[in-house]
Amino acid sequence: MRRVLAAMVAGTVTVGLTPVAPPVSASPATSRALAQVHTAGRVSVADGAARFSWPGVYFEGRVRGTAVGVVLDDPHSDYDVQVDGVTAATLVTPSAGTHWITDLRDTAHTVRLVKRSESPWATASFGGFVAAPGGAVLARPAARTRQIEFIGDSHTAGYGNMSTTRDCSGDEVNRTTNADRSFAALTAKRLRADYQINAFSGRGMVRNYAGGEPGTNYRTYYDRALLAVDGDVWPVPPTWRPQLIVVGLGINDFSTAIGPDETWTPQSLAAAYRSAYHGFLDKLRARYGRSATILVVAAQMSDPTLGEATQRVVRERHRRGDQRVQHFSYGENLDLLGCHWHPSQRDHQLIADQLHSFIGTLALRW
Repeated sequence: MRRVLAAMVAGTVTVGLTPVAPPVSASPATSRALAQVHTAGRVSVADGAARFSWPGVYFEGRVRGTAVGVVLDDPHSDYDVQVDGVTAATLVTPSAGTHWITDLRDTAHTVRLVKRSESPWATASFGGFVAAPGGAVLARPAARTRQIEFIGDSHTAGYGNMSTTRDCSGDEVNRTTNADRSFAALTAKRLRADYQINAFSGRGMVRNYAGGEPGTNYRTYYDRALLAVDGDVWPVPPTWRPQLIVVGLGINDFSTAIGPDETWTPQSLAAAYRSAYHGFLDKLRARYGRSATILVVAAQMSDPTLGEATQRVVRERHRRGDQRVQHFSYGENLDLLGCHWHPSQRDHQLIADQLHSFIGTLALRW
């Protein structure tokens, strides 16, 4: 049976197990450790560590030996550690230290660390994988040829998708959100693609949920690697050129009534939404080129405003000669049993199946 433990500065802390001394080994230089890791996520490298904020960011490596350590500092989020394709541990708000998976077979293993939850107010730090004495960290896995960027809100992030009840406290939302089981991650894995999940709950294209935090919206944060750092800009590497971009923004713009303190009217909100959407698509085109396919996604709602607005945006793009913008909608047969009436794990699988089928109809330039 695999054992999980965390070696902390103040001593040894276990994850649900009797304390066992961790393997003692000299960690490789952090810069070298990161060179042996593959990630497609938005990270900012400083002082030899990868710093990041977005949900679903993952790091992949290869280690030979009977144990693998994960050098991680994020007391605000939850992570899965997967060894040879199987979840070996869930790290709940891990403090700074090396978190060990032990009792592995003495052979080569693939290891994957993935951020499950959202914490836009905080910054995480990852320092690489380490091996037990007698083992070794091997060359990093190869990057995948296919790349997909998912842009969205709580639906894309997998908000509360593992919950068994709609009534959730804030802590329960954090524990039951799993971006690695969202429709975005499920779709990308099925297509054997590297991916980003650049999702921020409660944010809309021009208006946030219930009109919250006026003056900001999703676009305020999109360019950042570190969401909590004003002015941060992620330098897009030449290796990140997604052939498919899936944009799901608008639920928060239209799902709540316009408040008495807001200046919007239904007509001006819809017009501003369409205008901002075009500007955002122009940004994506300038960044990734005209060959990428962009899906404009709408969740079906009782109010048809969102679907009408997104379909109009796509029609207008086509009239402008941008035929590689397509429309995709979902929402039929969902039980919405996740936290606060969000898609459940069953729903995310349904959406992923529908999205995978739709992608199969597109002439993608993989």
